[in-house]
Formats: sequence, C-alpha cells, structure tokens
Amino acid sequence: MNQRNLEKSDSGYKVYLYIFYVCGFIMVSSLIFGVYVTMIEWMKNGTYVMGEVIQNTFVPFDNFARVSTWIFFSTIIGWYCVTRIGWKRTAGNKIVSWKMALLQLMLLAFVIITLYEVLYNFTVLNSSITAGMIQDIIPNIDMLSIAYPDANRPWNLVFATKVFLAALIITSHAFYLSTKPRKSLEEDTR
Repeated sequence: MNQRNLEKSDSGYKVYLYIFYVCGFIMVSSLIFGVYVTMIEWMKNGTYVMGEVIQNTFVPFDNFARVSTWIFFSTIIGWYCVTRIGWKRTAGNKIVSWKMALLQLMLLAFVIITLYEVLYNFTVLNSSITAGMIQDIIPNIDMLSIAYPDANRPWNLVFATKVFLAALIITSHAFYLSTKPRKSLEEDTR
C-alpha cells in the first residue's frame, strides 16, 4: 500500500493541525514563562542560568513532567505535524534546484552543529557527574551548569542537552526530507 500525503479534506489532516496548535501553545507558554522568570532573576541577581527554571519546574504537578520535557516533545511532535500538513509547499518543483541545494547545505551544517552541541553538552554533563562522584559528592544533576560561552549567563546542562537533541532530530529529519525524491502534485492525487 502506497502512503499518500494528507489533503485538507482528510480527517487526519485536522488531527495533525490541532496537535500542532497544542504543541505551539506549549512552546509559546513555556517561552513566556521562561523569559519572565529569567528576567526576574536577572534583575534581582544580575545573572541567571539559562534553562534552570525550565528544567526545575514541573507541570502540571510535582514529579510529573518538567517544562523542558514538554518543550522537547512539543517541538519534535509539532515539527512532524508541520511536515505532514505542509507537504504541498515543497512538493514537485516548487523549490528550484539551486535553492534546494543551498537549503540542503544549510540543513547539513545545522545537523553537524547540533550533533556537536549534543555530544559536547552530554560529555560535560557526564564529566560533572563523574567529578562529583569521585569527590564523594552526589551532584544534583538538574542543577549542573556550565559557564559557557559567558560566565554571567551559564547554561543548565540537562536543558542544553534536551534543546540541542530536539534540534538535532528536527534538522536531521528536515535534511532527510530535503534529499528524498518528491512526488509531483498530480502524481499524489492518483
């Protein structure tokens, strides 16, 4: 059985569309919450740890799911929904060959960058945990951060790993889709 692309008249199209809206709401509300709390922390202390509040806040109740986990899943699922409902924008020859070549090179660069960042953050996270264990200190993994690239604005390591892992998955999928042969619009309606 050949898988065909979704049309606006398909019932599955609306499912993907509504799930995309839910994912968009989760992402926007998480962004507003994170920016608000980070601004308060910056005004109060003159510094902040990027993603620490998002990593250490549970929604909807304690020990259920962290805001960073909601962001992680909603970005990946939202991206998948977009690729399912927005296929007509790239079908056939809508993106000419030189633009597609530039897009593919850009996506490949993003895949390489995000892969490096995932490996870097994961390695630093594991090193920090190991260093704490060697010193007989059990570190709070969710509070580990690295003062990079700016000492006044360190990144929470778990948050950074999740963000860059989501970016790696999305850019890899986008690169895959850009290299996959595209059906023409007429071919899909048969």
